[in-house]
Amino acid sequence: MNPAAPSTSAPWLDWAVAAALAACIAWTTLCLGGYRPETMVVPALVIAALVGALLLARAAGLRREAFDPVGLWCVPFLVYAAINVRVVSPVAWLGWADWANWMLFAAVTWIAHNVLAAEGPRRLVHAVVALAATISVGLAVYQRWFDPDWLMLGRTQFVYLLGRASGAFGAPNSQAALMVLLLPAALGMALDPARSRGGRAASAGLVAICLLGLVLTISRGAWFALALALTVWPLLIPGRSWRLRIAVAAGVLGLSLACGAAIIASVPSVKARFVALAAEGGESTRPIMWKGAWALFRDEPILGTGAGSYNILFERYRPAGFRDEPQWAHNDYLNTLSDYGLVGAGLVAGGFLWALARALRAGRLRDRRTRAIVIGVIAFGLSLAIDFHLKIPALAMICALALAECLRSPATAISLAAISARSRLASAAAAGVVGAVAFLLIAPHYRAEAERYGPRREIDWLAGSDPDSPESRRVVERGLAAFDRAVAVNPANAQAWSDRSYALALHAHFEPEQTRALGLQAEEAARRALALTSVTPEFWWRLGVALDMQGRWVEAGSAFAQALALAPRSQLAWYHQAYHFSLKPATHALARAAATTCLQLEPGHYPAQELLRTLDSGR
Repeated sequence: MNPAAPSTSAPWLDWAVAAALAACIAWTTLCLGGYRPETMVVPALVIAALVGALLLARAAGLRREAFDPVGLWCVPFLVYAAINVRVVSPVAWLGWADWANWMLFAAVTWIAHNVLAAEGPRRLVHAVVALAATISVGLAVYQRWFDPDWLMLGRTQFVYLLGRASGAFGAPNSQAALMVLLLPAALGMALDPARSRGGRAASAGLVAICLLGLVLTISRGAWFALALALTVWPLLIPGRSWRLRIAVAAGVLGLSLACGAAIIASVPSVKARFVALAAEGGESTRPIMWKGAWALFRDEPILGTGAGSYNILFERYRPAGFRDEPQWAHNDYLNTLSDYGLVGAGLVAGGFLWALARALRAGRLRDRRTRAIVIGVIAFGLSLAIDFHLKIPALAMICALALAECLRSPATAISLAAISARSRLASAAAAGVVGAVAFLLIAPHYRAEAERYGPRREIDWLAGSDPDSPESRRVVERGLAAFDRAVAVNPANAQAWSDRSYALALHAHFEPEQTRALGLQAEEAARRALALTSVTPEFWWRLGVALDMQGRWVEAGSAFAQALALAPRSQLAWYHQAYHFSLKPATHALARAAATTCLQLEPGHYPAQELLRTLDSGR
C-alpha cells in the first residue's frame, strides 16, 4: 500500500479536486489525447482553476498540510522556459504553446503529489484513468475490425496508418504509450497478495485489456520499451540475491522475446511491420529528424535555439527529398536539448534526479505497488526516445500522475496556527499569477489556434481541386473570417497573420478586379507575421505573393530569395520562386529551373507540373 499522508484539509475539497482532475484527464484522453487546440481550452482552464483554488484554499486556511517540495521539482525549468520564450525563442507563439504543455505537466504533478494523498480520492482518479484506457482499447477494437479509417472528433486516419489501431488517439504510438505506462501497474496489482480477490481479478482484466490495446497498435518501439522495462523489474526487488535477480530478469526477457516472436509469426500485419524494419536496416525517417535536432543543439548548445523552434528551424538541415513536416523531433530528449539547450535539459534532469533521490531515501522502491508503477514509467521513458509523447497533453498528464505516485513521500500535517500570514498572502498572490497566466496567455493561445487550425487545413486540402468551384470560395471565405477572429483573440499568433495573408491572396482569384487592394491587405498581414518572427520561410513567401499582387515584382523577389535562404530544400519555397519568375517573360528560364528543382524535391507536386506545362506552351 502507498503511504497515505495525514490530511487536515476539508475532505470534500480533496474529493472535488480528484473528481475534476479525473474528468479533465478522461476528457482529454478521449479527444485525440488533446492534440487539437479546441480540445485544450477546457483542460487548460480546469487545471489552472484547480491550482488556483487549492492555493486560495491554503490562503483561507482550508488546507493545512505542508506542501512537499518534491511536487515542485520542475518549477525551476518552467521559470527558465518562460525566460527562454521571451529572450531566446524566435517563434514566441509556438514557444508559449510548448511552455503551456510543460505547465500542464507540472500542475498535474503538483496536484497529484500534494493533494491526492488520501487513498479514496487517489483511487477515484486512477479508476477513471483505467476506465478511459479501457474505452480507448474498445475504440481500437472498433477501428481494427469494423471501421479502419475512423478517428475521434470526426477525423479520418492517415492512409499509411491503416491496419494499426489508435483508439481514442490520432496515432497508434500514442495509444501504445498509454498501454505501456499502465500495464505494469495493473500487472503489479494483479499479483499483489495483499489485495482482495476481486481487486486482483479486476487488475488482471485491465492487464488483458492493455495487452490487447498494445498488440493492436503494432507499435514496435513500445513493444521493445515494455520488454526492456519488464526485464528491469526483477532487478528492483529487495531482499533477493543478485544472482537470482539476474536469472529472473533473463527469464523475463526470454519470455518477452518468445511472446513477441509468436505474435510476429501468427499475425501477418505485425510480421509485415517487422519485416519492413529489417529491410530498411532500422528506422528511415526518424534518424533524419534526430540528426536535425542534434545539429540545432550543436548550433546553440547552452540556451538552445528557443522554445518551440524545432519544426521551423529544421528547414536548415532538411535533406533533399525529405518532405515530412516533423513538428517535433520524435525524441523528447533531443527535442528538449534542441529547444532549451543544456541549461533547460539540465534543469529537467537535475530536478527529477533530486526528487528521485528523496523518494529513494524514503524507501519508495520497497513498496510493491510503487515498483510496478516505476516499471511503467521506465517503459514510457524509453519510448520517449523514439516519439513525442510528452507533447500529447493526455499522455503528459497521466505520466505526471504516475511520477507523483513514484515520488510521493509521507507528508507531515501541520497545524493551522503554524501557517503564517505571509504564507497565506504568498498563496493568494500565487493564485492570482496562475489565473492571469491561464486567462491572459494560455487560453487566448488555444482559442486562437482553435479558430485557425481547422480552416487552414481546409484551405490546404483545396490544392488540386477546382479553384473556381463555389465550395472553394466558401472555404476561403470561412477561412478568412476564422483568421480574423484568431488574430483578434491573440495578435501574437504569427501563423494566424500568415494564414490571413494566404486567404486574402486566394480570395483575389474570385475577385480579380480587387487584386491590388487585396494584395495591400495581404502584405499588411504578412508583415505583421514577420514582425513577430523573421525565421519562418512561409511568412516570406506570403509577403512575396502579396507584393506580386501589387505589381511590386522586384521587392517580391527579395522576399522569395529570403524564403529560399531559410529553406533551401523546401519544394514550396522553390515553387513560389518559380511562379514569381514566371510573371516576367525575361525570367521564364529561371522559372523553369526553379520549377524543375521543386519537382526534383517532390516529383508529384501538381502546381509545379502545371506551371512547367504553361511555360512550355508559351502562354
